Amino acid sequence: MRKLFRGALFQKNIPLYVMFAPVIAYYLIFRYLPIGGLVIAFQNYNFFDGILHSPWVGLKNFQMLFSTDKTLLIIWNTLWLSFLNLIVGFPVPIILALLLNSVKKMWYKRLVQTLVYLPHFFSWVIVGGMVVTIFSLESGFINQWITQHYGEPYPFLYRHFSWVSIFVGAGIWKEMGFSTIIYLAALTSISPSLYEAASIDGATKWRRTWHVTLPGIRGTIILVLILSMGRILEVGFDQIYNLRNAMVSQISEVISTYIFSMGIQGGQFSLTAALGFFESVVAFIFILGANLIAKKFDNHLF
Repeated sequence: MRKLFRGALFQKNIPLYVMFAPVIAYYLIFRYLPIGGLVIAFQNYNFFDGILHSPWVGLKNFQMLFSTDKTLLIIWNTLWLSFLNLIVGFPVPIILALLLNSVKKMWYKRLVQTLVYLPHFFSWVIVGGMVVTIFSLESGFINQWITQHYGEPYPFLYRHFSWVSIFVGAGIWKEMGFSTIIYLAALTSISPSLYEAASIDGATKWRRTWHVTLPGIRGTIILVLILSMGRILEVGFDQIYNLRNAMVSQISEVISTYIFSMGIQGGQFSLTAALGFFESVVAFIFILGANLIAKKFDNHLF
């Protein structure tokens, strides 16, 4: 009887399995299968010998990697840019979701949602062009206004502080809409009776937000935070590549751009594979750390 039930249940869910098959195939082909290529981090890899016959060198690539000051600078740039994105950008979609949740007029709420979600679909080539159009020293309209009123333009894209500010701001503007929708969906799961009870008890709007709304979406916040910690060393290649320039190369050279320049353009596959392996290990450690902290709030993933 149990086998019959399982067989009937399987047949009933066949359309769902078929729909899910491309997702499984994607992760197997593009996520799990390439993990085997990490062995070249421990080899002196070359195209002629391939992965199977390239000579093994043990930890030599890691020793070469961490014996140079440039590698340490690249790791530092990646870490502090990632933490800056996380610290500044993480609260923005939460605040935006709370503000949108308070809007009573649905047409206005939907309009704002559409406007803030739209940049998520822009490529960084488009966003980079917009940044240049706004902040360029020669043709940016902000500098044109500054020149007309103060006589001398400001090099926004060539000073370290202003470039980092633009880098972080562009990332927040582009992606905050996507995360906002996640939090808005979480807000719908909060029972209206909790707000009614808080109002009867005399709680102000701020108190209701602090004691009802935020605890209601705490699980989602912690989940997004854990996933963000896993990407702590993944400063987007597209974003960096389209916004960087030679004047800020000292702070804009990160792991992804180094792997591109040294690995793909320079042909040092083993060296950059070792750096990528290090990046994955550090991300895994951050995920474990964030999950251990989340256990104290009973919202851990595993």
